[in-house]
Amino acid sequence: MGLSKNAVTGMRDILPREMELRDYTISLIKSTYKSFGFTPMETPVVESLGNLLSKQGGDNEKLIFKILKRGEKLKIDTAKTEEDLSDSGLRYDLTVPLVRYYSAHSAELPKPFKALQIGPVFRADRPQRGRFRQFYQCDIDILGEAGSAAETELLLATSTLLGKLGFTGFIIHINDRRILKAMAAWCGITPEVCDKAFITWDKMDKIGLEGVCAEMAESGFSAEQVEAYRALSARLGEAEDPLEALSAILSEKPEASAQSEIDGLKQIIADVGAISTVPFRVLFDPTLVRGMSYYTGPIFEIELADLGMAAGGGGRYDEMIGKFTGQKVPACGISIGFERLITILLEQGFAVPGAPQKKAWLIDKKVPAEKRMELQKMALAERAAGNTVLVAAMNKNKKFQKDQLTEEGYGEISEFYAD
Repeated sequence: MGLSKNAVTGMRDILPREMELRDYTISLIKSTYKSFGFTPMETPVVESLGNLLSKQGGDNEKLIFKILKRGEKLKIDTAKTEEDLSDSGLRYDLTVPLVRYYSAHSAELPKPFKALQIGPVFRADRPQRGRFRQFYQCDIDILGEAGSAAETELLLATSTLLGKLGFTGFIIHINDRRILKAMAAWCGITPEVCDKAFITWDKMDKIGLEGVCAEMAESGFSAEQVEAYRALSARLGEAEDPLEALSAILSEKPEASAQSEIDGLKQIIADVGAISTVPFRVLFDPTLVRGMSYYTGPIFEIELADLGMAAGGGGRYDEMIGKFTGQKVPACGISIGFERLITILLEQGFAVPGAPQKKAWLIDKKVPAEKRMELQKMALAERAAGNTVLVAAMNKNKKFQKDQLTEEGYGEISEFYAD
């Protein structure tokens, strides 16, 4: 196998200009979330396959980069099953590792635990704009808080961060998995096949109501169930207040009651709207499903309305920790789409605010050693004053070199020659 100068498909090299923006954004994320009391923590990028394949990661479990066993444990010649070859993989999100982390260290952590985790995750997905096989996620989670105050704080912290990055007018769509189950019950869909229905409902924004109904029929749902969902969607689509309308609709059938969950969403929407100082909206979205099967309560997704793309999401997952410990621990989290935000900021020409003045000193090759030493001392003094100073040899193609430095943000470029 020959050498290749290109990064592996789906992975990417990051050039200096983007790296500067990424460093700034990560620093802003940390400072903003820490101001809300979230605590930085870290987990390994490698997780046990048993954890990654625990049927809690939805379709992401199909996208795992599996790692071959190491050393004497790897016996390719005698392997009969995939388990004989691999026992670990690269994490596909930060939630599964967080749950394992909390399960192992809960005695050492505060209650509730407000976690902040930033790091790379890996999915063997089809690369596209703003989506890569290796990418960063930025998660905040509150473990041990059962009330809606956790959801409210997650949404306030995230909206505050987006506001600092210059995003306004975005929409946070909100729903509840229990409300979705009540909607399914109203349509005559049994709990055993709810998840199959939800997978189709989640495609509403891509294929529309008729497309969803057609796919439901193809998936084996009866004509009565399909028509019930069509009628329910039509009534909600016509309603001025869909959440209030849903409350009235579900009350028509006792088996579809979800009033306490509806009241909970109303409380979150009201609280966030009353507290936040960033201009955005929180809207009930009856088509919001979220792909992860571990969600048990409120779920949310951030939409950058002007750009027509999602920029993060999350929800409550109260049963996940209990699968590790046997004890139920309430948990709720949200993740921002870091790579998408970086892509957008780069396209918008976002300038890092408050960056130190960048100076470049180009030294001609004929400058004697004594003067070079003096220039290095002067550069140290400039750096001590808070400036960035690049000292470099002057190239033959000086104009091209200066153009590159200007592109990298060096506002002052000086040339030094022998006296």
